[in-house]
Amino acid sequence: MYLPTARSSSLAQEESRSISENVTWGQRKRFADGKVALPYARFLGFKKGPDGLPEIIEEEAITVRLIYRLFLYGKSPSAIGKYLTAEGIPTPAGKKKWGSKTIESILTNEKYKGDALLQKRFTEDFLTKKQKVNEGEVPQYYVHNSHPAIIPPEIFDLVQYELKRRKKSGRFTSCMYPFSGRIICGKCGGVYGSKVWHSNDKYRTLIWQCNEKHRGKRCETPHLTEDEIKAAFLEAFNRILDCREELIAAYREIIEILTDTGEFDRERQELISENEVTMELVRKAIEDYARKPMDQGEYEQRYTGYVERYERNRARLAEIEDLCLERTAKRAKMRLFIGELEKQDSLVEEFDEELWYATVDCVTVHEDKRMVFTFRDGEQVEIVSRNEKRRTA
Repeated sequence: MYLPTARSSSLAQEESRSISENVTWGQRKRFADGKVALPYARFLGFKKGPDGLPEIIEEEAITVRLIYRLFLYGKSPSAIGKYLTAEGIPTPAGKKKWGSKTIESILTNEKYKGDALLQKRFTEDFLTKKQKVNEGEVPQYYVHNSHPAIIPPEIFDLVQYELKRRKKSGRFTSCMYPFSGRIICGKCGGVYGSKVWHSNDKYRTLIWQCNEKHRGKRCETPHLTEDEIKAAFLEAFNRILDCREELIAAYREIIEILTDTGEFDRERQELISENEVTMELVRKAIEDYARKPMDQGEYEQRYTGYVERYERNRARLAEIEDLCLERTAKRAKMRLFIGELEKQDSLVEEFDEELWYATVDCVTVHEDKRMVFTFRDGEQVEIVSRNEKRRTA
């Protein structure tokens, strides 16, 4: 009985392998043809359209756009999750509670900008159907404009840049107040935090001061009231509005020059082509060593040289990706800023949170209470506190 059983098992394995390989080939053929399939039941914002391609569900797309907007306003993924949970907005899987990982997956999935990276994972074992993240073992396919976009590509790229920047700096904020995480101490580089004075009487006031003062540092930068910050913002923004036409005209002329990635695109393609050749040389070296006698030291020197060359190119490719992302993010910031300027047909008289979020990158506070506003386009405006103006008058 043993031999027939073993034979049946062997045949079953071969049949399973054959089916798996046929399915894999079919999937890769679809990938190569640019055909996109999504797990629609767990994917927010899209449904399967009549042509088999993703189609936008506008009611859900509103939530996706809100997530991106809140992130660019300064909220962390966990804070965004808490906000959506409190608002009673269901998750992609229809649950009540949002987790930060779900928010991060929405913020980093290229399908929201209308592109598709196909074969991110693959079946590693045809018997167990175990899958793993594709780290170059099988081909990947990147399809541009494969379906309608919920998020404009430039906004998506800006979010990727912000994710990297915030993780590197460690500055995520709950964004409880519009000024959270955006006011910086000019003395020590610390972030200003909020504090309530006279919390139990009629003189209750919310002030902002350098957080490092509570950590034992002798920081001499002054505290600010919310009214002072709002008044300074209005003055700074209105100064820019005074020369709006000149700014917009200048930006339209130089924006493409300042953010051009052509040189990096050419270098990237050269490095990719060189690495393809290098990988082929590695394969040939391995085949030669397996087929014919060869000095092991000579083989290892040859093999090591190819691998080092490949790794150098790969490291440079990573640098280029970061540089390109930085430039595309800069372009997105400048265009968003221009858009806000174009919307304003007169000077702003009242503080507007949306305008603050959309235009201000940070405010640096100095010891003499000077506030330097850095806007999203890189423009800086210095404002002297009205109290300081009166003192020096």
